[in-house]
Amino acid sequence: MDKTVIDTALVSACETRIVNAWPAPTTLVVDQWVVRFANGYSGRANSASSLREDGDMDETTLAFVEGLYRQAGLPPRIRFTPLVAESARRRFAERGYRIETASFGMVAELDPNLHPPAPGMLTTAQAEDAWIDGVCAHQTGAKRNREHLAAIVSGVRVPAAFATLLHEGRPAAYAMSVAERGMAEIGAVIVDEALRGKGLGKQMMLGLMGWAAAQGCSQAYLQVDQSNGLAFEMYKRLGFRTVYAYETRILDT
Repeated sequence: MDKTVIDTALVSACETRIVNAWPAPTTLVVDQWVVRFANGYSGRANSASSLREDGDMDETTLAFVEGLYRQAGLPPRIRFTPLVAESARRRFAERGYRIETASFGMVAELDPNLHPPAPGMLTTAQAEDAWIDGVCAHQTGAKRNREHLAAIVSGVRVPAAFATLLHEGRPAAYAMSVAERGMAEIGAVIVDEALRGKGLGKQMMLGLMGWAAAQGCSQAYLQVDQSNGLAFEMYKRLGFRTVYAYETRILDT
């Protein structure tokens, strides 16, 4: 995407809310950067992100941030969003940060009349044990760690819906949404692999869009891996548009 046509105000609105929607157990603010630590569970919660346009980081600050991650036993990560200054991008690249993942930030407009609550979707205001266990059961690698997921979701302090979608009376999909100041993130969308292709992901998304609209939100936003073409196309059909692209870069040391 051409940075000159990116709505950086909207990018900033999403990025600042993401910190609260997916809270890391330890969060530091270093200049205009938020530096997050979550035991290695998810790149987003274990990386540094600029919260302001043209966010820069000089050599001294970068070395300090890298030291914080190494002290925590984690590799340094930087999220290359449109809020990062070109000078900082060059500095990170020259230092050897490689692309770990690439994602899109997407936004959809909400209308209570078009997004009613979904039948078969159960929600709780806090992440209960059954929800955490269900999410972990359908994950792989580090994301199967129940303790680390619980440490993140238990830190949500703004209105939230932890959703379970039933299919033939049994849990078939999981997701969450967090509403803050007129915008709601939708994330952690997981569908039982044995039940994919039945439209359950779409049903879950519509249900949480309805929940967000009922909270008074006018927009929903999400992040999707650029390699996940099926999810990306589904989100587009649901009215989400790509607002920005970003990379998460990692330093192998």
